[in-house]
Amino acid sequence: MPRAPLARPALLCAPLCALLAAAPALAGFSVCNRSLDEVNLALGQPGEDGFETSGWWLIGPGECASPLDRPLDARFLYVFALDAFGRVLLEGATPMCVGPGRFEIRGATDCLTRGYLEARFREVDTGNAADFTLTLHPAAQ
Repeated sequence: MPRAPLARPALLCAPLCALLAAAPALAGFSVCNRSLDEVNLALGQPGEDGFETSGWWLIGPGECASPLDRPLDARFLYVFALDAFGRVLLEGATPMCVGPGRFEIRGATDCLTRGYLEARFREVDTGNAADFTLTLHPAAQ
């Protein structure tokens, strides 16, 4: 019985196509997790009325997420990350608000009185790039 002429090319393409599909798409701001832990990421950015924060993006080990899928319009972004047990993995010096579940918060002051938690976000200098990828590495032991 004759074989279909496209059967072999389709089989050869399958592994390559799977690799291409798994590659992170170029986005305004992406975060890749090279640690062995799941990462819960919150993002802070300048907004119309001060800072705005949003979260949480769950990023598995070896995975990437794109919290912003548009060209960047600010040089500095802010990130805060927790592990699956709520331990801080990445923090900085800039206080902003986060919520216990999914959140979008305008303003970075009076977190507790507004029913949120305060977290210290790390400033990320994107160098005015339209696209930027932050890579999280395992903590030094």
